[in-house]
Amino acid sequence: MTMTGSDATSPAARLAAIRSRIAEAARAAGRAAGDVTLVAVSKTFGVDEIVPLIEAGQRIFGENRVQEATAKWPALKARFPDLELHLIGPLQTNKLDDALGLFDAFHTLDREKLALALVKARDRGLRLPRLFVQVNTGEEPQKAGIAPADTDGFLVRCRDDWALSIEGLMCIPPLDEEPALHFALLEKLARRNGLAKLSMGMSGDFEKAIAFGATHVRVGSALFGARS
Repeated sequence: MTMTGSDATSPAARLAAIRSRIAEAARAAGRAAGDVTLVAVSKTFGVDEIVPLIEAGQRIFGENRVQEATAKWPALKARFPDLELHLIGPLQTNKLDDALGLFDAFHTLDREKLALALVKARDRGLRLPRLFVQVNTGEEPQKAGIAPADTDGFLVRCRDDWALSIEGLMCIPPLDEEPALHFALLEKLARRNGLAKLSMGMSGDFEKAIAFGATHVRVGSALFGARS
């Protein structure tokens, strides 16, 4: 059925359209649609804008900032207990305990200091989330992440020295470069290190990311509309 008018831009319609595009991209890559997790990026959007997507069936959301997430998500998680919240922005170590109490996955393990803080939290008996290492594939000085050349060594330290369980890798390609080059690099690094999960691809390029093996795509504006 073709939707028209307000129905075509409803949260449920936008969610259905993105899920359809994910499924088609997965099929084109010879993969199952279920191999790709949609992370709805709700940063800067309020509860009233998030709830319609939850009611339409979306259960996994991403936030950039601990402070903003703390204002929105405890009540939402109490109301909808099956929600998952993923941290997709940088994490200051002084916010770690707050983040551990709220997030189910961190996509942005990006430095030794944070890894050691996670170890200390675990040793204090706190539950650690699922962890992705952020790789600065473009080696941009203003952007967080492990340099590609240092990724293998950092993963060895995470596993062997700190006994941290790493689930996958994450990247944010430079805005002015072909993202496929960065997706291919991240996939190569993950495969070389035996990691199954790849967090890559956003509203403008998630289909390309799926072609290169993305297991988690982070979609915000295509679901919520443009941010102010």
